[in-house]
Amino acid sequence: MNFNIAQPNQALKDALVHKINQKTKPLGALGLLESVALQIGLIQNTLMPQLSKPTLLVFAGDHGVVAAGVSPYPQAVTAQMVLNFLRGGAAINVFARQNNMQLRIVDAGVNHVFDDHTDLIHAKVGFGTRNFLVEPAMTLAQCEQALATGAALVEKEINAGSNVLGFGEMGIGNTSSASCLMSVLCNLPIEQCVGRGTGFDDAGLAKKTTTLKQALATHQLKNDAAMQALATVGGFEIAMMVGAMLAAAQNKALLLIDGFIATSALLVASRLQPNILQYCVFAHCSGEAGHRQLLAYLEAKPLLDAGLRLGEGTGAALAYPLVQAAVNFLNEMASFESAGVSEKSDIGAEC
Repeated sequence: MNFNIAQPNQALKDALVHKINQKTKPLGALGLLESVALQIGLIQNTLMPQLSKPTLLVFAGDHGVVAAGVSPYPQAVTAQMVLNFLRGGAAINVFARQNNMQLRIVDAGVNHVFDDHTDLIHAKVGFGTRNFLVEPAMTLAQCEQALATGAALVEKEINAGSNVLGFGEMGIGNTSSASCLMSVLCNLPIEQCVGRGTGFDDAGLAKKTTTLKQALATHQLKNDAAMQALATVGGFEIAMMVGAMLAAAQNKALLLIDGFIATSALLVASRLQPNILQYCVFAHCSGEAGHRQLLAYLEAKPLLDAGLRLGEGTGAALAYPLVQAAVNFLNEMASFESAGVSEKSDIGAEC
């Protein structure tokens, strides 16, 4: 499907910068919060931005490459964790409740049949991808279906009043997909992209690296063919997240990007529509190897660096209060003039 993401309107940039600089604080004293406030004001084209119905979409899918031994956990854990989400017992449930964020669990392609549940969205493209060590993970048609489904899900949330969307995932084996996507699209050796995932020891990490290197040698993917790379080594949950992110930015929502897997989805999305990056707030730098380098590649400045590597959208949920703070200081903090506080003077500058 076709997306068209325009750059945020820059007409109010000078006015927003002036408003931020006139708050009762030294210039730049709120650091990244000032950048986020400016970004949200530009996205919404207003000096008084508002955050409405923050929603977290957690996409779940299984990966055929798990059969090649790239994860210390069995594939069944994906479905087990989805059930945990639906029971309200996972970290993302705790953090979403804490911050009054709506939580949607999306079955993008789990190898399990789930009963109906009010918090579960049935959007299964297939019962897990194929093993990309020996064949493409999905067909191009399946990949396009996943993108279109993700986009439709976001359109529904935006039509219901949400203008800030967080993206998370669950899928045993999906660090392998993310590592391969990063390696191909950033033109980096797989050794610089692959990490321990859900907890490999040194021997497991070495086997995972060798396996993924073999897969990439088999497929010979090109770094200017993002959709082909996504279909070949991606996952249904990653592809669906790509479509969701593209639709969110196209509708001028704010995107909260979680960890390594979500950022790999954004990497694909940015190759399709580069302006999407201007709608993204990067929640955190993951403890997963490769994420820091991927953030640097995207010239992203994450709000948190706390060693998180859980996924599920947990980093996005934890960072959301900082996004709220950025909007609140812009809207509620006094200016030097309104508070009767003197501004910095050239006299006595050493004081």
